Amino acid sequence: MEIGLLIGIPFFAFLALLVSGRRFPGIAGFLGCVATAAGLFLSLSLLNRELLINIPWMSSGGFRLDFSMQTDSLTAIMLPLVHVVALLVQCYSISYMKGDKAINRYFAFIQLFLFSMIGIVLAGNLIIIYIFWELVGLSSYLLIGFWNHKPRTVWAAQKAFILNRVGDAAFLSGILLLIYHMGTVQFSELPGAMAELDPGTLTLIGLLLFGGCIGKSAQFPLSGWLPDAMEGPTPVSALIHAATMVAAGIFLMARIAFLLTPQAELVIAVIGLITMADGAVRACKAWDIKRVLAFSTQSQLGLMVFAIGLGAWQIALFHLVTHAFFKAGLFLSAGSVIHAITPPDGAAGSFDPQDMRTMGGLKSKLPVTFACYLLCAAALAGLPFFSGFLSKDAIFLAAVEKHAGWGMFAYIALAVAMLSAGLTAYYMSRQLWLIFGGKPRFDTDAIHPHESGLVMWLPMAVLTFLSFFFVFSLNPFDASGGWFLTYFDVVSPGHSVLIPVLSAVISLGAIVLAAGRARSASGFLSPYEVATKSSKNIFLRDYSEEKRYTVFFLSPFQLVAVISDYFDRFLVDGIVNITGKSLVGISGITRWADRVLVDGAVRLVTNAAKTTGNFFRTLQSGKIQSYYLVTFISLILLAIWLAAGM
Repeated sequence: MEIGLLIGIPFFAFLALLVSGRRFPGIAGFLGCVATAAGLFLSLSLLNRELLINIPWMSSGGFRLDFSMQTDSLTAIMLPLVHVVALLVQCYSISYMKGDKAINRYFAFIQLFLFSMIGIVLAGNLIIIYIFWELVGLSSYLLIGFWNHKPRTVWAAQKAFILNRVGDAAFLSGILLLIYHMGTVQFSELPGAMAELDPGTLTLIGLLLFGGCIGKSAQFPLSGWLPDAMEGPTPVSALIHAATMVAAGIFLMARIAFLLTPQAELVIAVIGLITMADGAVRACKAWDIKRVLAFSTQSQLGLMVFAIGLGAWQIALFHLVTHAFFKAGLFLSAGSVIHAITPPDGAAGSFDPQDMRTMGGLKSKLPVTFACYLLCAAALAGLPFFSGFLSKDAIFLAAVEKHAGWGMFAYIALAVAMLSAGLTAYYMSRQLWLIFGGKPRFDTDAIHPHESGLVMWLPMAVLTFLSFFFVFSLNPFDASGGWFLTYFDVVSPGHSVLIPVLSAVISLGAIVLAAGRARSASGFLSPYEVATKSSKNIFLRDYSEEKRYTVFFLSPFQLVAVISDYFDRFLVDGIVNITGKSLVGISGITRWADRVLVDGAVRLVTNAAKTTGNFFRTLQSGKIQSYYLVTFISLILLAIWLAAGM
């Protein structure tokens, strides 16, 4: 009953909002919030309850597929998380999206997004997950491209959709291999079925399933869609980056963690490290307020995937939950900044309200937003007394414990992870200074910043509160005794004092470095950067990413295509053409022989017979005198022949 309601409520809310068109825009947000609040209440009622629903769907040979839904410890964590973030985002959106002509469609798409994510969380087998997985992709496409009158927004939505299809193809291939080798996709049956499978095949299956995570959770090399997804409304960015789309990949890996071999885990960890470092470095270079947070999300997702590779999926899920709260808080705070400095249409020319180089001096103008931004940024940077410190350090300690299996590589991986965490503290300090520090770098006559109303800052404040350490553990320096890891019966990965201290020192050192640069003559703004701060430079900022795809992916495929074209045109087509021309020549000779020799011989025989027949026909004239003459001549000839013979 509860599972049916959890799935049904957002779906019917989606239908109701969709068919309403542009009627009753004032109640669209209210309906979305009420539906999500009801889902939150139901998800809380399922805590510590394990349910399994199997409805027979289809069967073929020995394979049986059920429409399967289940609740367990994973769903007990994810369902409330998804509903809490979605509820706060929708409450925030009531004010942020006020006046939008398509607001009913906006809230309808959010309900579809929520329906799809809940389906993934509750799914009892991989086929059901895949169905809802594709619905999440569709929902994200609709929300990213919500403002479809903007060409760049449409392009960003298409890019996200296409890149995710690449990962989804690998995911589907892994599911088909599971069916072929194990004959089942039910999570309850897979542990027993995998015992007879050889490790190589199991590794391949695990990596193919991980391909789905690479797409949805923006891992290298399919991470390019995530920064461009910022073209959608800011509340949508908060939802995508916190508890829905990107969280789906991490949830999938936690669900199938028992399928991963040590070899697959090592590959997963390496990809996570690359993604983490790449996102952190690129966040240090970005100028768009939302793109900095997007690259940050990429980096944090890489850290979660790294934890999956360590075999610590529970800790990866822990960081997913902590990250969801402070990252949603950061995005909503960023939306508050954008909302505050966006001028009336045409009032500030080409002013870009998302370019941090045109901000500054907003601390006194937006005190609530600044406080929320500062505290959520501290959680993201992994500073003590915040939730991010607990979950990050748990991952670092798990990396130390992996030394027994990985040897020296475990320490190299730990160093990369900790340096990436240091970069996180640096670029968040940089962002805080660019937005709130110094003096205003915008036209104060045309733009008058103002603090957001209660409907917007209350969700920000709630998410900020959920970013403190005491929400997860009473000990601000150790999560092992907190409720989250205890709930999953996780044995503490270690109690080393060195790792937390070193992590805090690196983060604080990065903050000091950023503060020192902010106080320098040019700060974070070099003369070139100031001179090129036009919003059109977003295309220049994207060039490095597009160039990377061109160099590493597009160019090799183009080279293969050119080689294939020459091979097809000069070798395959050449053989075909030569064969065709040869056959044409042979057919010409055959035609000549048929017409001249065969047909000539036939005509010669027929003409000879015709001529002979005509000759003898003339002898049969019907006149008796002619017969007498012929008989007389014949007798004379006979007599001559006889006489000659004698």
